[in-house]
Amino acid sequence: MNDKAWLALEDGTVFAGRACGAAGETSGEAVFNTAMTGYQEVLTDPSYCGQLVAMTYPQIGNYGITAGDHESARPRLSGFVVRELCRRPSNHESVESVPDFLSKHGIVAIERLDTRALTLRLREKGALRGVISTLDGDAKRLVAKARATPSMSGRNLAEAVTCEKPYAWTDGVSPKADLHVVVMDFGVKYGILRCLAAIGARVTVVPASTSAADILRLKPDGILLSNGPGDPEPLTAAIETIKALIPERLPIFGICLGHQLLGLALGGRTFKLKFGHHGSNHPVKDLATGRIEITSQNHGFCVDLASLPKEVRTTHVNLNDGTSEGMEHATLPVFSVQHHPEASAGPHDSRYLFDRFRARMRERRESLAR
Repeated sequence: MNDKAWLALEDGTVFAGRACGAAGETSGEAVFNTAMTGYQEVLTDPSYCGQLVAMTYPQIGNYGITAGDHESARPRLSGFVVRELCRRPSNHESVESVPDFLSKHGIVAIERLDTRALTLRLREKGALRGVISTLDGDAKRLVAKARATPSMSGRNLAEAVTCEKPYAWTDGVSPKADLHVVVMDFGVKYGILRCLAAIGARVTVVPASTSAADILRLKPDGILLSNGPGDPEPLTAAIETIKALIPERLPIFGICLGHQLLGLALGGRTFKLKFGHHGSNHPVKDLATGRIEITSQNHGFCVDLASLPKEVRTTHVNLNDGTSEGMEHATLPVFSVQHHPEASAGPHDSRYLFDRFRARMRERRESLAR
């Protein structure tokens, strides 16, 4: 059996390694993730749709795959890159090894290459289009295939990962839940839905294409704009929906791609980051309190702080590069963050944002009752 594999980048760089997932060939945007743990959450995060994810931590898979840590029903990333993949996990909760999980779901993966050199290349040149192949070892052909891969800019990938029809999330939802949150699904992580259940909400998840009128017919107490993959600008229908929902004065909470879409709906602009923010150790400053939060992040695009109208104020900034990490409207119950307050995996420093969302929903309900 041939276990050779290759990773080629559009700049002409080619890495040789060993296959450690499904056989085949795949392409996407190569990015790196700095998390030391949480690889299962990375593998199943829909926000990685269309990307080849390289883990900077050298050994991945030593605690296997567990039954309760998925962030979606199946992996959505295009390919996986590691230094060394563990084939014999040591964890009483493990149900299978990562190589078996990758093979079962058809994810092409490569190991035994210099992930430090790859990370430095991506930091220097930015995220690059790439190809992983277990079938073709010809460097010139692979580089040509990488260059032919579609750019992440301009791609509406949310339509590839959103749900097909509305559904009720029931895991952890209390029978006494008295708040109703409608989640616009652009690639929502299960961790976000679990956090909504934990604050006492009943949760309805709707497709990204759902109209404002259909959302309002569900009589929500609040609306959550979820995370998701790709460029926010092509999601024109979703942006128009959000524009129509903002004047309803319903509490709106945006996370990651939802933050970017809210920024566009409020009149701002977005831009592509050089190599994105991917990991569970990114420092963010809360400008109101001065508190530093260590956060989980996964995004390649960002809201342009200078483009926001005067009634929208920045609430959080990234301490590594000063980019937007949060905003809120001065007079409307609308706010968002670029990072992931649900963590999954990562620190829980930002979980208070779900409590803030709950407080705003209760304030609105009480004002309507008066």
